[in-house]
Amino acid sequence: MILKLFIATILTGIISGFFIVFYAFLIEFFKTLFFMGDPFKTIATLPTWYLYAVPTIAIFIVNYIVSQDKNAREYGVNEIAQSIIENKMTISLHSLFLKIFASTLSLASGFNVGTEGPSASIGAMIAYHIHRVFKFPIMLVKVMISIGASSGIAAIFVSPITGISFAVETIAHQFVKQYVGYLILASLLAFGISVNFLVPIIFFHSNGKSLDYTYLIFSILFIPFITIFIYIYLFLKKRLLNLINIEIIHNFPKYRNIFFSFIGGGVIGTILLIEPHGAFSGHKLVEFLINNSSHISLITIFVLLFLRIIGTTFSIYANAVGGLFIPLMSIGALVGYSYAELLNLLLSFHLQPFFFAAIGAAVFMGVIMKLPLTAVILALETSFDYSVVISTGVVVVIVSYLVELNFTINPKDVTRAKA
Repeated sequence: MILKLFIATILTGIISGFFIVFYAFLIEFFKTLFFMGDPFKTIATLPTWYLYAVPTIAIFIVNYIVSQDKNAREYGVNEIAQSIIENKMTISLHSLFLKIFASTLSLASGFNVGTEGPSASIGAMIAYHIHRVFKFPIMLVKVMISIGASSGIAAIFVSPITGISFAVETIAHQFVKQYVGYLILASLLAFGISVNFLVPIIFFHSNGKSLDYTYLIFSILFIPFITIFIYIYLFLKKRLLNLINIEIIHNFPKYRNIFFSFIGGGVIGTILLIEPHGAFSGHKLVEFLINNSSHISLITIFVLLFLRIIGTTFSIYANAVGGLFIPLMSIGALVGYSYAELLNLLLSFHLQPFFFAAIGAAVFMGVIMKLPLTAVILALETSFDYSVVISTGVVVVIVSYLVELNFTINPKDVTRAKA
């Protein structure tokens, strides 16, 4: 049985790796198709009406898919956790294909969502079918689903340890002691495939194992600054937009998705028109902020920050299908970058903004998604810098406490609008 489980784990990791690469390439293909090339280069040449039409039509199609199969609206990670609890696969193969297509349309048309949810579903479904092929006992369904989901996440993040940590904190915590070895094996194999085709987020300015206490001190001062922006994000999502959502459902229940499709398409279209980097998942934006050594104007940073907060929250309410791992990182990176630049401007300091961009990216994601361990491991794996890692750990814990004084964050509600 152990030998068969090892073989099944290896197959799950390898097959998941290739499927995730295909999913990522599919998104890039549709993005290039929709915007007639690299959107960051072509959007300026496209007519205004077209920039509004692409996200609006795409989200209408996504909402039609959701109306036909409610499982397509779910975001994968919570589904997989439920599958583990119920000891069965709660999503069908048909629903998975619809989810992938809806996610591809959402991401390629500019909505601020990520890829971890559908990726977890892809890996879990592959593992589930391998479980059936090997005719494992029912008791191993939970194990295989966990292995598959973690391999899918590790592949799409192109970051094995972060992917493993994410899976452990969200879906596989029940199996850490007994089966974590299989989870690690599948995740590393899937990463080994994806790293040859996809691009990981890497911090190029690492000081390694030397600890700069200056950055640790200013990271503590960073706590109220990033807490304010997390409050703004949560207020917009959990209070303001949720209030609008409830009013629409109360008065026009049949037209809720139509209303938010128009609003969502209009918001994303406007963002594409103002600044394309304010749209899409934010992967390239995070890479740029944590590795750019040249000066970026504060006006540009705050415009992008505002657009990404608005775009991410409206993407959720418009039913765009995908996760929020990378979109939240992009907001946090902008917050961190702006913090350092403000101190440099107002107090004539010489702080490197990309350090705080790296810290902010991990902290913002870790607090909103309630993944503090993943935030610290993300900082470690992307930067290999003690200054970044220790600062991230201190800030994410304290900010999580401050945020929960006024907001109740339920992981199940992170990537969806309250109904």
